[in-house]
Amino acid sequence: MKTISEVRKEGIQALTKTLGPVDMARFIQSFETGSGDYTKERQEWLPDNLDAVKSDLLERQKKPKTKKQD
Repeated sequence: MKTISEVRKEGIQALTKTLGPVDMARFIQSFETGSGDYTKERQEWLPDNLDAVKSDLLERQKKPKTKKQD
C-alpha cells in the first residue's frame, strides 16, 4: 500500500499532466479544509425522532407553494 505522501505526489502529478500547472493549482485551491468534529457535531443538527421529520415533511407538502418574485 502506498503512503498518503506517495498518493498525494502521484495525484498532483496526474492533475498537472491533465490540467497543466496553472489549472492544477486553481483546482487545489478550490478545496477548503473543514474543521471540527462532524461525528460529534451532527448530533446537534440531526433530528432525534424520524417520525417528527416525517410529520414535518407531510405538513410542508400540504401547504401551497408560493413563487418567488424577482
